[in-house]
Amino acid sequence: MRIVVMTSGSRGDVQPYIALGLGLQRAGYQVCMLTHSIFAPMIEQYGLEFAALSGDPRAIVESEEGLRLLETGGNAVRFVRRLFAESKKNQVAMTRAAERVLPGAHLLLYSVLCFAGSYVAEALNIPAMLVPLQPILPTRAFPYPTGFSRSLGSVGNLLTHRLVNMGIWQLMRSTMQPIRHELGLPPIPVWGSISWLYKQHQPVLLGYSPLILPRPADWPDWVHVTGYWFLDAPSTWQPPADLLDFLAAGPPPVYIGFGSMASRKAEETTNIILNALARSDQRGIIATGWGGLSNSDLPDNVFKLEEAPHDWLFPRMAAVVHHGGSGTTAAGLRAGVPNIVVPFFADQPFWGERVYRLGVAAKPIPRQHLTAENLAAAITTTISDQAMSARAADLGARIRAEDGVGNATHIIRNLISSELASDLPRH
Repeated sequence: MRIVVMTSGSRGDVQPYIALGLGLQRAGYQVCMLTHSIFAPMIEQYGLEFAALSGDPRAIVESEEGLRLLETGGNAVRFVRRLFAESKKNQVAMTRAAERVLPGAHLLLYSVLCFAGSYVAEALNIPAMLVPLQPILPTRAFPYPTGFSRSLGSVGNLLTHRLVNMGIWQLMRSTMQPIRHELGLPPIPVWGSISWLYKQHQPVLLGYSPLILPRPADWPDWVHVTGYWFLDAPSTWQPPADLLDFLAAGPPPVYIGFGSMASRKAEETTNIILNALARSDQRGIIATGWGGLSNSDLPDNVFKLEEAPHDWLFPRMAAVVHHGGSGTTAAGLRAGVPNIVVPFFADQPFWGERVYRLGVAAKPIPRQHLTAENLAAAITTTISDQAMSARAADLGARIRAEDGVGNATHIIRNLISSELASDLPRH
């Protein structure tokens, strides 16, 4: 049986789906990853089939407006408008890619930015499942994860989900309804795609741990929280000799990296980091990622790293400082070390607040408020807090005992079996 996994975005929006694809492949399914070409080498090194999705996921965060908003915290409404303006451009291309790849498939798994792919599956009468990394389905238990970090009470929480989902649909429907019309599908009602999923009872798999965010009691039984989908380093990966030498030369360092969060002020960011490490008297590893941190000369107690697998690197750290993306947060928690989250936008404040409330991370420092002083204070507090370290170690052990990919694979296998018995709603 052939399964297509369709996702769009940064590395953090792709890597968990590679892990899921590998789990399905081990279970005997033929898996095709449909995503951006820049991820082809990573996908192919794991032995999965790749199909190209047009578009460059760096275009938004590296644009002038994107950089300005990321640096300052910006106007969330303006950023969302820009995000969906860019997404609109890609939806027709996504439709064409899905039309090329989906014929002959038995199931489509798609992320939140790939609803156009699900429309093609609907037109071809192929079952589809939404497989998000964020808890975007309506609930009274917590607010919508983008734009809200703290509970607003049961009524307020539910209202944020309703309003955001409807607002997203209003931004997208002028593009999405014509796609559905072209495919011979009925229009989606004004209240939006998530409500449409509820009406159709389309299965949903959520790729995060219920230890971090328990499954709400008000979700229907066809919504599953499986655990994180971790992609371990390929067996051929070896750490650079100079990295091993640095790690052996002293106590565990503090990791600092902001993933795909680009910045025009790399030199300024580097200076904040270096000053914070000096003030807290800690060794550090600075990861460049898409953020392009400066190549300036570094002191002997700081190592600059382009990238290394988090599953190998993070357990060797005293603490990890990151932007709060769902994948990096998951890796930090899995490692069993304390976290310090410096959120930029989107769901990052939500996850930062969540791990802080769990007692395994310092209070989040929004990027626009980051200084050498408050970062140094967070590092010092985190390193010296033995109770936090113990909680982080315990939570990490419990997360490592989970099998999110295995759970998801089991659910998908059962749903496919039900579909073959004509019990699974296709749409």
